[in-house]
Amino acid sequence: SYSDILIEREVLMQKYIHLVQIVETEKIAANQLRHQLEDQDTEIERLKSEIIALNKTKERMRPYQGNQEEEDPDIKKIKKVQSFMRGWLCRRKWKTIVQDYICSPHAESMRKRNQIVFNMVEAESEYVHQLYVLVNCFLRPLRMAASSKKPPISHDDVSSIFLNSETIMFLHEIFHQGLKARIANWPTLILADLFDILLPMLNIYQEFVRNHQYSLQVLANCKQNRDFDKLLKQYEANPACEGRMLETFLTYPMFQIPRYIITLHELLAHTPHEHVERKSLEFAKSKLEELSRVMHDEVSDTENIRKNLAIERTIVEGCDILLDTSQTFIRQGSLIQVPSVERGKLSKVRLGSLSLKKEGERQCFLFTKHFLICTRSSGGKLHLLKTGGVLSLIECTLIEETDAS
Repeated sequence: SYSDILIEREVLMQKYIHLVQIVETEKIAANQLRHQLEDQDTEIERLKSEIIALNKTKERMRPYQGNQEEEDPDIKKIKKVQSFMRGWLCRRKWKTIVQDYICSPHAESMRKRNQIVFNMVEAESEYVHQLYVLVNCFLRPLRMAASSKKPPISHDDVSSIFLNSETIMFLHEIFHQGLKARIANWPTLILADLFDILLPMLNIYQEFVRNHQYSLQVLANCKQNRDFDKLLKQYEANPACEGRMLETFLTYPMFQIPRYIITLHELLAHTPHEHVERKSLEFAKSKLEELSRVMHDEVSDTENIRKNLAIERTIVEGCDILLDTSQTFIRQGSLIQVPSVERGKLSKVRLGSLSLKKEGERQCFLFTKHFLICTRSSGGKLHLLKTGGVLSLIECTLIEETDAS
C-alpha cells in the first residue's frame, strides 16, 4: 500500500543520512592522517640530512687516524710481539697445571675408577648376552618341545630347571640400558641411582640360588631320557653357545651378586670421601653383601642336606642320624683298620670281620656329631659295620700324642 511505501522510504532516507555522516567523518579522519604522514616525511628528511652530515664528519676523521697508524709501524710490531708472548705464557702456565694434575694421585685414582666403570659395562653386556642365550637357545625351545605331541620333557621340569631366569634377563637388560645411557653422558657419571633401582628387585636371585642345585638334579634326571638328551645336544651345538653346556649357563647367575660386590668395592677404593655418590655406593655394597650372606647360608644349608641325603642313599641299610638337619658333613675318605697285636684287645675292639694278620680298608664319613665306618662290598655298595659303625662324637675327647713312638 502507499503508506507502507512511505514508511520504507523514510527508513531508507534515515539510512542514507547515517551513511553520509559516516562518509564525512571518514573524510575528516583521512585528512588528519594525511597531515601526519606529511609531518613524518618531513622528519625523516631532516634525520637523513643529519646522518649524512655525521658520516661526512667521520670520513674526515678517518684519514687522520690511518695516517697516525701508518706513521708508527713499530708500534704494530711491538703489539704483535706482546700478543705472541702473552699467548705463549698462558699456554705454558696452563700446560704446567695440566701436567701437574695428570701426574697427581687424584687423576690416577679417577683413571682407575673410569676403567672400573668401563669394565663393568663390558661385563654387564657379556652377562646379558649369556642370559639371552640361556633363554632363547634353551628355555623357550624347551617350552615349545614340552607342548609337542610327544614331549621329551614336561612343563614342570622346564620350570624347575630354569625357574625365573627369564625375569633375571629382563631385569639386567633394563640395568644394562641404564648403564649405556650413563656412559653416553660421559664425563658425567651417576651410577648410584641405577643400583637403587636394582636392589629391590634382587630378591629374585634368592629364588634362583635356592633352586640351583635342585635344577641341576632335575636336569641330570631328564638327561637319562634319550630323546631329551639328543634334543639338548642339538641346542648346545648352536654357534651362539660357543661349545658351552646348559649347566654352564645355569651357573652364571650364581656369580653375579659377588661380581657386583667386588666392583663396588673397587669403585669405593677409588672414590673420594667427599664424592657425591660415595654414601649411595656404600649403601648398595652393604645391601648386596647382606643379600650375598643370606644366599650363601641358604645354599650351604641346602647343599648340606642334599649331601647328607646322598650319603644316606648310598648306604644299603640306611642311616637315621643323617636325617638330622643340624648334622653337617665335613669330609669322607678311606682309612686302613690295623689289627691289634694282642688277641684279647682285638676281640674287644674289632670292627667287623678282620683277621689278625690282614689290614682292612674302611670307607669313613666324618660329620660334626658322628663318625660313620662302612665296608664296601664287591658290588660297590656300602654297608655300615654292625659293631661300631656309628660312633658318636658329642662326648669324645681329642688326645694328641706327642710321643712319635
